[in-house]
Amino acid sequence: MGGAELVQASISLKPALDAIGKSIDQRFDRLLAVPDDGRERLYLAMRHSAIGGGKRMRPLLVVAACDLFNVDRERALRVAIAIEAVHCYSLIHDDLPCMDDDDLRRGKPTVHKAFDEATAVLAGDSLHALAFEVLADEATHEDASARAELVLELARASGPSGMAGGQMMDLAAEQREFDIGATTRLQQLKTGALIGFCLEAGAIMGRIPESQRTPLRGYARDLGLAFQIADDLLDVEGESAKTGKAVNKDAAAGKSTFVSLLGVERARTQAQMLIEQAIEHLQSFGREADLLRAIARFTIDRDR
Repeated sequence: MGGAELVQASISLKPALDAIGKSIDQRFDRLLAVPDDGRERLYLAMRHSAIGGGKRMRPLLVVAACDLFNVDRERALRVAIAIEAVHCYSLIHDDLPCMDDDDLRRGKPTVHKAFDEATAVLAGDSLHALAFEVLADEATHEDASARAELVLELARASGPSGMAGGQMMDLAAEQREFDIGATTRLQQLKTGALIGFCLEAGAIMGRIPESQRTPLRGYARDLGLAFQIADDLLDVEGESAKTGKAVNKDAAAGKSTFVSLLGVERARTQAQMLIEQAIEHLQSFGREADLLRAIARFTIDRDR
């Protein structure tokens, strides 16, 4: 995959990223209207995390997956809000002093720095709950079994068998050295599980049978690993002003990453191979999968 092709992918994806960012911000603005009571500080903290900034890659993946099956855009955006709420909650908690102890996120102070630790914990808890409230609402899908499947899959992807389990492995990685297999497993849980949900959600919303979801799962698996390798490369080569967060954190913590295990060039080559594989999984789809293809190419051509 040549550099010119990657640049073109980034350019063509920018309008979609801008549009999804605006849509997500508008919906969070409505959902998180600040009450005139003792909860005001909590809502302000939730808004600080959820509105403005971030790549919004997960919501865009949900919408792109739903587009494959002609899912109503408003309903797709409800699922997109749910996944972004879970992602924001995870960032709030990851940034806490008891976890990664970060001061900067999405180019602004982390929630516990802008507010306080107790408020940050509650803001994360509340965004987590909001995600399931949105998915369980009849406005998301008329079929109760589809709503139940969405709730089940997001719970799996965000709990000990997914993101939270990966975060526990990430904490353990500071105490002992992980090989490439353990590092891959860590990232499949911490990063890949939620990306997997994004693609699964499109199939669920479209009521696609399990037997026909294999290509989407293959795409999600390869994209998730490529996305994490790109993050590892940014941690080594990125600039804090562009990434919106601290860089060189993994090396300072002594964590094993794809870059530390493979080296910069091998890691970059591996990411490019994974992207090509991800796109290959979409060969049975036509132009309706072009947005997913563009997202894959953009994954290793970003600066944040």
